[in-house]
Amino acid sequence: MGDGGPMLLRMMLAEIVHRKGNFLSALIAVVAAVAISVGVVTVCDASRRETVRLMRDMGFNLLIVPEGTDMADFWSRSFAEGEMPEDYVYRLADSGLMTIRHLVARLQKRVTWRGRDVLLTGVLPEVGMKGRPPKSPMGLTIDPGTAYVGRHIADSAGVAVGDEIDVLGRRLRVAAVIDEQGSIDDIRIYGHLHDVQEMLGRPGRINEIEALQCLCWGKHTLANVRADVRSVLPGVEVTEMRSIAIARAETRKMVERFAGVLIPAVVLIATVWVGLSTLRNINDRRAEIGILRALGVSSRPIAALFLGKATLIGLLGAVVGWAVGTAVAVHYGTDIFPHTAKFIAPIYGLLGWALVGSALLCLTASWLPAMSAVMQDPAEVLSEE
Repeated sequence: MGDGGPMLLRMMLAEIVHRKGNFLSALIAVVAAVAISVGVVTVCDASRRETVRLMRDMGFNLLIVPEGTDMADFWSRSFAEGEMPEDYVYRLADSGLMTIRHLVARLQKRVTWRGRDVLLTGVLPEVGMKGRPPKSPMGLTIDPGTAYVGRHIADSAGVAVGDEIDVLGRRLRVAAVIDEQGSIDDIRIYGHLHDVQEMLGRPGRINEIEALQCLCWGKHTLANVRADVRSVLPGVEVTEMRSIAIARAETRKMVERFAGVLIPAVVLIATVWVGLSTLRNINDRRAEIGILRALGVSSRPIAALFLGKATLIGLLGAVVGWAVGTAVAVHYGTDIFPHTAKFIAPIYGLLGWALVGSALLCLTASWLPAMSAVMQDPAEVLSEE
């Protein structure tokens, strides 16, 4: 038995052909581990995007209101009595802050309309950060001269889409009746911010800015956000809709925990499986190994035979597992994550990690069994046979 590479390779191939079941058993373990890991990582990337999208659809979780606002009064009225310049929203957008995004300026006032108490709300379409138009705007985008009417107001006043209504002397066309929300939104009449400013005689004024806190996986606290916002707009009040913020953060953490538990568990199972397969192979060949050692064959080529076979299993399992895991993730991921389906694609960088990781996994799993094989006393082995 020579020590050369070609000879070793021929012996490994002969070993694989002779013991196909043992080879396939270990290979399946590696393929499964790599496929599951690659699939989970690929899907988790899409899941993060999907979570961001779904949590974003829960609505804004930050409110920025004028300096000196009594928050108890704010929550009882559902709007701030004080005002601030509309320019504040543009200053925030141009500031480059990384802790907030999706800025929407509003002006709200309770008014009487057709004998009913309604909350007149002017909304400015989302302002893009640093002058860039938002890719997927949050909030309502209301055209000038139109209104969105809450369900309770629409039903009680007999208002339907396409009707024209007079609000404080201004004619507005009803562009939409908002589905029942079970909240104060049901008694709102929404209009474009500049229309409402004109109706209320408050040009260039707003009384709140809605925003979305950029959680960045929990790194930015409310204290950070307040400090950042006040560095641009000194004195304003910044409050958090806690339930929405917690839901967003916990959902993201759940995705991380899922991947953090599943992948190590699968890798551990595969390592044990490969190690047991190698040990079984060595036990089946005890007599053969004993004869080779008795004939003077050194321990190096014997160990190389088992470790080389393990490396081959790791590399082959990595390629097949990456292909299987990627194919499954791409095929089924588009159904699981419809909002971000277009972002689900093969992550080719994972193939390199899979090749290195699988080879190391198989070498680690096979190291002790291989060492036990070469350290056997040939005389003792042959006497047992």
